[in-house]
Amino acid sequence: MSIRNLVARLRADYPSVDAVTVEVTVRTAYDVFHRARVRAYVPILVERRSRRVLGAACPTAPGQAIDGGAAAAGPEPDAAVRAGAGGRWMLRRPRKRARSGL
Repeated sequence: MSIRNLVARLRADYPSVDAVTVEVTVRTAYDVFHRARVRAYVPILVERRSRRVLGAACPTAPGQAIDGGAAAAGPEPDAAVRAGAGGRWMLRRPRKRARSGL
C-alpha cells in the first residue's frame, strides 16, 4: 500500500478534513515508525493511527451518525462482553485478586 492510496482512501472517508491535513497526518504517522524493525505491519499501524487522529479532528467520523452514532450503535453489550480493539466483541477476563501478605 502506498501513501497515495492511503491518503485517497482517508480523503474519501473524511471529506470534511482538508486534503493537506490528511496527507500530513499520514506522513507524520509513517515518521513514527521509520525505525521499526518489523516493516510488515507498518501500513496497518499507520492507517489505524491516521484514522484515530482524523476521527478526533472530524466531528462525524465514518460509520457514525451526526447524533453521535446512538441510532447505529447496535445492541449494548451485556456484562460478559465488551467492545475490544477494532470493534470486535471479546469476553472479559476475570481480574486476579491480590493475595494478602499473611
